[in-house]
Amino acid sequence: MLPDVSDFQRARSPEQVEARREEILDVAEQLLTESSVGEISMRELARRVGLSASNVARYFPTREAVYLEVLDRARGAWLDSLALDGDLPEVAATLASSLAARPVLCELISVLANVLERNVSTEIAREYKLRSAKHNARTADLLRTALPDLTPETAQELSAAIFVFTAGMWPLAHPNEAVQEAIKDPRLSGSRIDFEDRLTRLIVVLTLGYQAASPRTGR
Repeated sequence: MLPDVSDFQRARSPEQVEARREEILDVAEQLLTESSVGEISMRELARRVGLSASNVARYFPTREAVYLEVLDRARGAWLDSLALDGDLPEVAATLASSLAARPVLCELISVLANVLERNVSTEIAREYKLRSAKHNARTADLLRTALPDLTPETAQELSAAIFVFTAGMWPLAHPNEAVQEAIKDPRLSGSRIDFEDRLTRLIVVLTLGYQAASPRTGR
């Protein structure tokens, strides 16, 4: 049931402002389980929160700014839950399966460059990029702990590559209904992508390349 607009008071204290922001983000994330980012308007988001669009804009100036925050929060939650252990194939499989289990995160990663970064201010973009860099460094630290043959530099590159692989493969692995039907054609079997399996193999191959090129291996 939608909240009653009359129940909402303007947030005044820092705690109230933060609570209202989190409420908006929760609703925005829920909407992503029903529609793609491109189908969600600021008006619809505001309606679902129970505020006017102008009131939502007090906290987030644009729809894209909302979803950059949702992405940042989802990426942090993913890292909080991520535990890497075992040999390289196990680590790669864990990374791929953990991302596949978070479709909202993968969806937002896939539209970051061509949607979410297109209608935000320099300040918002800078703040997002700084937090993204911290997530990347945190991922790299987890990779180095699990795969000690990686150098700090190659762990950072691998972390960034996983992000890029996800951005590129997620939409290809989850096409619309017309494309899903089209690629049932046996002649198009090579167009079918299993996201989890393909990402696992790419992580293994790229990591082996980094390890082979690392001075630590003595090669």
